[in-house]
Amino acid sequence: MRYRKFGRTGIEISDIAPGLWGMGGWSGSDDKQSLEALQLSVDLGCNFFDTAWAYGEGKSDGLLGQTIAKNKGKQLYAASKIPPKNERWPAQPSYEYDDVFPPNHVFKYADLIRKQLATDSIGLLQFHVWTDEWADEPDFRKTVEKLKRDGTIRDFGLSLNRWEPENGIKAIRTGLVDAVQVIYSIFDQSPEDELFPACQELNIGVIARVALDEGSLGGKMTKDTKFPSTDWRSRYFNPENLANTMERVDKLKQILPPGMSLPEMALRFVLSHPAVSTTVVGMRKSQHVRENTALSDLGALSPALLAELKRHRWDRKPAPWSD
Repeated sequence: MRYRKFGRTGIEISDIAPGLWGMGGWSGSDDKQSLEALQLSVDLGCNFFDTAWAYGEGKSDGLLGQTIAKNKGKQLYAASKIPPKNERWPAQPSYEYDDVFPPNHVFKYADLIRKQLATDSIGLLQFHVWTDEWADEPDFRKTVEKLKRDGTIRDFGLSLNRWEPENGIKAIRTGLVDAVQVIYSIFDQSPEDELFPACQELNIGVIARVALDEGSLGGKMTKDTKFPSTDWRSRYFNPENLANTMERVDKLKQILPPGMSLPEMALRFVLSHPAVSTTVVGMRKSQHVRENTALSDLGALSPALLAELKRHRWDRKPAPWSD
């Protein structure tokens, strides 16, 4: 396992990070299997874990808390998220800050998350949605400063809206933000335009999420794939999006180097960018943990392949089904 500096936080984190969304709210999850996968990821060197209160109303935080408790001798870094009070994803510029992250709401959920993790302090606490219209709100600054001053959190971050990577740059320039989480993949390369340079300039940690495009770059989906109605992916991969996505996936498969799988190429693409601190990958099964963590040691893709993959960029705009 390789480790990278996490921005200005002073710590180093594994460049492969287990994501717990699928363990808390997706169909087919099994708690015993999830805990086994989490423990294996620790054994193989992962020290950074992405969770959120919204992943099963604290369920994923609780699973991570059990794992932390079993590994007291290791420094495991929990990154969780505060849900928006208005329960709306993504944030819109028209929303009032006080309707989404009022101080009492933030402090309440910070305590709830801390109890689920069974830790005195949360490694990284993030707002689960964001719009830069809120960057100058006095309560934003007061809230983050109090969370740090009281020792409730170690570091603070923002999870940026899908396909809106620039909608967070103003916030990181306030000095309050230690890390940002952003969608970055072979398809979604727009963070390279403005966000990544700003993060490198200000020494901000970057958590890349959805490197496998919610599973389409995992190599197993087809144009006939269907998900249960209770699974979020049933909305995301609606007929139109699924068809467009699989057409692009098929084109990627045509340029796969011999011996390289599609998920390997997708994850190594993300890890090839120097601004990225870690990439979050859903790994509910031990087999997936072994496969994904092994990619850490393989390093960056070749310059020639990276140049080829640049041509597969897919600029998209948020839609009602995309969050």
